[in-house]
Amino acid sequence: MNPSEMPSAVLKAEHQIILRVLAVLQHLINRSESGTFEHEPLRACVDFFRHFADACHHAKEEDLLFPALESNGIPRENGPIGMMLYEHTLARGFTKEMGDSLDAFDAGDASAQSTFSIAAKKYIELMTNHIFKEDNVLFNMGDQVLKSEDQTALCSKFCEVGCRSFGGKKREEFEKIADELEARWSD
Repeated sequence: MNPSEMPSAVLKAEHQIILRVLAVLQHLINRSESGTFEHEPLRACVDFFRHFADACHHAKEEDLLFPALESNGIPRENGPIGMMLYEHTLARGFTKEMGDSLDAFDAGDASAQSTFSIAAKKYIELMTNHIFKEDNVLFNMGDQVLKSEDQTALCSKFCEVGCRSFGGKKREEFEKIADELEARWSD
């Protein structure tokens, strides 16, 4: 099987998009600590993480890849799949905290900026490490245990998921949002 057609390649490519928006978020946090709280691009980052990183990307992992890996001998409990699921839960919590902080800021709570910054830093650190572990450990394990027909079936299912709308946007639109954020807000 062509390595670029493997499920791990699809997920790794999505990780690169997520990492780009994480870098934008870090840049915006640095600006906020210098006194400039860029509310709208921060909201765009949070929406991107909710809809693309979680609803689209993590759904592929949780609903499709992880069960396939588990059925091929990679353990969930006390294993890498369980750890990745736990980290997805943590990421959702940080994303919610960031969104709630932006809502509080809109309602006039000046302290919400600090709360947002703390949650964002935790999210950046968590997701950066999480992506590294998936790209360099779990996906490599999966490539070893999944049969060619399993890989083909997963890619087909990934394509079906990628064609859905998340928060009113399709995958390609999220990639464009990442491009726009990066072009405007990168170091």
